Amino acid sequence: MKNSPLSALSRRTWLKASAMVVGACVIDVKTADASFLEKAKKTPPLTPAEITSIEAAIGKKGTYKEAEATHTTPLPRNDLKVTLKGETVPISFGFGGWVSIKKTLDGKSAVLMSDCVLLQEEVNPLITAAHANGLEVSAIHNHFFYEEPRIFYMHVHGMGSPEELAKKYANAIAQTKISPKNQPPAGPPLAKMGNEIFQMAQLNDIVKYEATVNGPTIKYTIGRADLTITAMGAEMTASIGLNSWASFTGSMEKAYIAGDIAMQEHEVNDVVKSLRSNNIEVVALHNHMLGDNPRIIFLHYLGTVPAATLAQSFRTALNQLGKRSGMNMMH
Repeated sequence: MKNSPLSALSRRTWLKASAMVVGACVIDVKTADASFLEKAKKTPPLTPAEITSIEAAIGKKGTYKEAEATHTTPLPRNDLKVTLKGETVPISFGFGGWVSIKKTLDGKSAVLMSDCVLLQEEVNPLITAAHANGLEVSAIHNHFFYEEPRIFYMHVHGMGSPEELAKKYANAIAQTKISPKNQPPAGPPLAKMGNEIFQMAQLNDIVKYEATVNGPTIKYTIGRADLTITAMGAEMTASIGLNSWASFTGSMEKAYIAGDIAMQEHEVNDVVKSLRSNNIEVVALHNHMLGDNPRIIFLHYLGTVPAATLAQSFRTALNQLGKRSGMNMMH
């Protein structure tokens, strides 16, 4: 398959070439020209044939979110048995990876981004495989404290056509447990789902968002509606990893919360102070992407108290976002 013209360019060359076009990315929707804003945020959709080619290459059905023109394949590590402080926690609590593909704003290429869940001995073999298949590594880090076995998260990205990106990624993970073909079959039905364990209406009212049920856990996933963020010529949205999230496991009386908050640099310490004032542990502070504009920093956190208290702590941290621009993202 021939590479698209943009895939022949290095990511760095593309970023330099596109910087003048997408440099002004923070848009105040109260003053921006509406037609420009609509045009700036319009990502060409993936075609049905392109979606079919992605799923055929990766070997698993995914989800296409039309509003963001993004296809995402979940890649949970169901082969792992994970504990936190000696307590067993479900894989859906935060040990599921993913790979997403969407087109660039000009429609001439596509972008792949992935978060890979790895044991420490799996990290460097995947780096080598990713590079051998024309993909790049943008971040490697922890998301948790106290977990056994120790888990690391690797962010991988690349540019090309949707089909070639999916094939490159499938080849890169072919010898890993991440690959769907190497995952164990689904286990027995769960005794209780997250909506049976947690009082979702109460928690939703506190967080001011609707949680989704993910096995025995529930999860909030919240984008940055106040910002337009680009990387490699594509708009970064919630479905391709630009989001704040919170996952709950345990019970209403004794819950664990873990998650991620997506911040601009000037928001970092306000969020850190908010979490610590509510006795939530900050476990990591890092980038996920390269060349994102404006630059986004991600913070991972962990806490355990009653679920309603954790939900309020998450809500309070979210309230720190967008404050200095006069556009709190949560309003």
